[in-house]
Amino acid sequence: MMAVQDAQHTRKGAFPAEIEAAAEIAQLPNPLPLDYEPRDTTEFLACLKDPLWRICSGQLYKIMTKSDEHQEGSVVPFRPNRAQRRFLAKLHTRNVILKARQLGFTTLIAIYFLDHAIFNDDQRCGIIAHSLEDAGVIFRDKAKFAYDRLPQIVKDLYPLKNSNESEMLFHNNSAMRVAVSMRSGTIQRLHISEMGKIAAKFPQKAEEIVKGSLPAVPVDGIAIIESTAEGQEGKFFDIADRAEKRSHDPTPLGPKEFKFHFFPWFITPEYATDPRHVRIRPEQHEYFDKVEAEMGVRLKLPQRAWYVTTLENEQAGDSEGMWREYPSTPAECWMRGTEGIWFAPQLARARAEGRLCPIPHVSNVPVHTFWDIGSGDGTGIWAMQDVGTRHRFIRYFEDWAKGYSHYVKLLRDTGWLFGIHYLPHDATHERQLANTVAAPLSMLQELAPDWRFRIVPRVPDLTQGINMTREAFGQCWFNIDGSGEDCEAGIRHLDLYKKKWNSRLGVFTDEPEKLDGHTEAADSLRQYAQGYDPAHFNAPTAPKRRSRGAMTA
Repeated sequence: MMAVQDAQHTRKGAFPAEIEAAAEIAQLPNPLPLDYEPRDTTEFLACLKDPLWRICSGQLYKIMTKSDEHQEGSVVPFRPNRAQRRFLAKLHTRNVILKARQLGFTTLIAIYFLDHAIFNDDQRCGIIAHSLEDAGVIFRDKAKFAYDRLPQIVKDLYPLKNSNESEMLFHNNSAMRVAVSMRSGTIQRLHISEMGKIAAKFPQKAEEIVKGSLPAVPVDGIAIIESTAEGQEGKFFDIADRAEKRSHDPTPLGPKEFKFHFFPWFITPEYATDPRHVRIRPEQHEYFDKVEAEMGVRLKLPQRAWYVTTLENEQAGDSEGMWREYPSTPAECWMRGTEGIWFAPQLARARAEGRLCPIPHVSNVPVHTFWDIGSGDGTGIWAMQDVGTRHRFIRYFEDWAKGYSHYVKLLRDTGWLFGIHYLPHDATHERQLANTVAAPLSMLQELAPDWRFRIVPRVPDLTQGINMTREAFGQCWFNIDGSGEDCEAGIRHLDLYKKKWNSRLGVFTDEPEKLDGHTEAADSLRQYAQGYDPAHFNAPTAPKRRSRGAMTA
């Protein structure tokens, strides 16, 4: 745990004379065991010079515990658990934590920051929560609770000067506060709690944190961002994803680079149960075997039983909920939609059923395409083959600010045998295209006169079309083969296609978010759900390569 121990050598200000005098007299073990119990007041005061002992010994700080199957809720001495100690040992100046729930990191960080403020002069420690209510709970039940229950001798040496519902100011001019935003002055210790939720529901606040709060932490200060995952976008995903990729580089981290910390569910010894009462299916054992191979761990039968019973009871069989709340691998954290993601259940089921997998193109079977021709210069195209009872999507195309000739060439270059190209209802509407006013349908017919186009009828409202897509999802198989010429990009967009957030009411609406760059994949797939019918197809049109002199739209 050298990371926290180093803080002893960089502490600000001198210890009170009583502590210094006790340290001269006391004969303490060196190094000081974290569970050392002082025999008298002199030894206790001398031990206060060791920051790790203060945090880990259970002699200073007390916390409230929740009731669960292992214990009743009560007030107990704070002793970091296995995950918390591992984090303290690897602490860096900039840290991002991706974790399973209920590992106690908010409690740990509140204690650590409180300790830093008490025993160091002129420091500012702050915790940002995603709501005022959560900020108040963290301050009242963790930071202030711990200070109020310190041994009286410590409170006498480090008294409060002022205190309110969100801040404690000590006589050494150090302060600890909790808020939903911080950007003024220097912040030596900053914790951003559940940033995934902040980024998902309040993206502007997340932007402010990144541009205002984090820069307020000096190079030798410490910033900690922690959260469960909330989808594959937003500031938390950007920071965590970048940090995880950086963790594979052996080059030492710079002081402003984020260190990646991942804490899966199985790091907690309490997550185990009697396997005699739990039926674990063969495919679930196969899942655990894969986790063992990827993470280099051994999952014992009681741990497997706990996971299965938690999945089937607490999460009501929702794999997506387990990925979010109790991830086994870092990648699994992002394999889920958040609340408000339109296709989250459908994609979760497709993954569970193995319908996202390598799917080769079948020669001599026509390829049907489904287009979204957006007014915002973005075009998305899904390519599908109808084989047996499966609608096999073999590739997704997307680009921006390109003429129709670009997409015609992309498709022709595949050499596929084409069936019908399905276009949205507004493809017959004239619009300004570069230097031409024309309908997309007429432009495409001129570029590809040998192709068959079909206009998909308009539905009464967009939500109905989305629901039709959700209903059709069970027939869909998607090619994911890692080639870069598959459906991976399209699936990523579907993973992120969400409802618009109403910040005033604090709820998701039934209207899709159209400004985040994910609508092209969803809208083009919607053309499939709304318009595809095998009866439309009679005979394929053979591929025919055209000269490069075709018109550009």
